[in-house]
Amino acid sequence: MKNLLIIFLFFFGFVSAQNKKYNPEEINITPLIEGTLIVPQIDKKPALAIIIGDSGPTDRNGNQQMMENNSLKFLAEGLYANNIASFRYDKRLVKQMKLRSLNEKNIRFDHFIDDAVAILEHFKKDGRFSKIYIIGHGQGSLVGMVTAQNGADGFVSIAGAGQEIDDVIVAQLAEQAPGLVDNARTSFDDLRANGIAYNYSPGLASIFRKELQPFIFTWMQFDPQIEITKLNIPVLIINGDKDIQVQISEAELLKNAKPDSQYEIIENMNHVLKEIEGNDLENSKSYNIYNLPVAPKLITVISDFIKK
Repeated sequence: MKNLLIIFLFFFGFVSAQNKKYNPEEINITPLIEGTLIVPQIDKKPALAIIIGDSGPTDRNGNQQMMENNSLKFLAEGLYANNIASFRYDKRLVKQMKLRSLNEKNIRFDHFIDDAVAILEHFKKDGRFSKIYIIGHGQGSLVGMVTAQNGADGFVSIAGAGQEIDDVIVAQLAEQAPGLVDNARTSFDDLRANGIAYNYSPGLASIFRKELQPFIFTWMQFDPQIEITKLNIPVLIINGDKDIQVQISEAELLKNAKPDSQYEIIENMNHVLKEIEGNDLENSKSYNIYNLPVAPKLITVISDFIKK
């Protein structure tokens, strides 16, 4: 059940990109949303990428407590080296934890969408950018799909699920703890029908505890395969073949739902966007290596997509 714990934790110019100097602009979008804007100094208006992080209290750099890999920071710097501006931000959970105001039972999936839409609306009023793209990583992929329906010029999904979250979890359990599958399926069905589940196994308490159920219930209301079809803008779907959290089959579901999208599987890239040559141990260790750059091909693929 290692991957489930990760998901619900709570909850060639790349070298030059890291060395290239830039002046970050710190922006407060709402009282709970703070982030960093970096804008290349070029002769024309650059495109802007709004980067949405994965599940849990993920900060603007892609990090959480006890997990520092700087994946989103390196992604932003790689885009900057290709003359693409970016805004990356701390999820509201980060600010709530700092303020000691985080109350798990009050969290809703819709809050993450509201935050991302507020960011999009903020930058739509900023005349410095030619176009605005949404990049969503992990859970942020689904958040980004819904957000992009509000007037973005393009959308990029990185390691996004292609199934509703309950189906994703049941599929993971089938691989990791098959004895819990039937109980999980029944509990999710109860939650979907009644807004609450009671008869779940103690082994599933990390998912179905009472305080977390409202959040899971609201997350279950969004089907990625439906949301992605609502996008009448260019779409890029990316997954890594070394991702131990989100299988390639999830990306395939998104591609099948949106056949006109661009589809890229990046060799040796894992869930935190790093290149992995070795085994699962190396893969897991990379989640906490702060200076390991992201896969160069990821930067190339996204930059080429945005510059089309």
